[in-house]
Amino acid sequence: MQFTIKNIEDWQEIVNKIVPELQHNILLLKGNLGAGKTTFTQFLLKKLGSEDEVNSPTYSIVNEYSTPQGKVFHFDLYRLKNIDEVYDIGIEEYLDNAFLCIIEWPEVYEDDLHGLKYHEMSIINTGEQREISFE
Repeated sequence: MQFTIKNIEDWQEIVNKIVPELQHNILLLKGNLGAGKTTFTQFLLKKLGSEDEVNSPTYSIVNEYSTPQGKVFHFDLYRLKNIDEVYDIGIEEYLDNAFLCIIEWPEVYEDDLHGLKYHEMSIINTGEQREISFE
C-alpha cells in the first residue's frame, strides 16, 4: 500500500486503512528523524482504543501501552549499537507477550527477524509531504 500525506490530520486516514491489514504482531517503522514514526504511533494507538499518552521511547527504549486487544510495546532501537543490546532488553519476551510490537529504527535487529512474520512501514519526509509505504 502506498500513501502520500501533506498534513498531520492525514495520519488518521492512513491508520484507518492500515489497521484492518494488520495480520502480524510486529510492525517495523522506518524513516529518517522527524519523518513521523511516533506521530503515526499516536494515531494508531488511539485507533486501537488506547487511552494512554503515547511518547517516543527514544530514551526508555521501550514504552508499554494498553489496548482492549492487549499490550502494545513501542520500541526505539536508534541508540542500540548491536544485536546483543537488543537481546539484553528482552525483546523476545516482549514479542511473545504482545498484541503488537512497533519497532522504530529496526535495522540493528532486522536480520534476526528471519522466519518471523511482520509488517514494514517506511515514511519518507520530502519536506512538503510524506511518502508512506506499508507491507
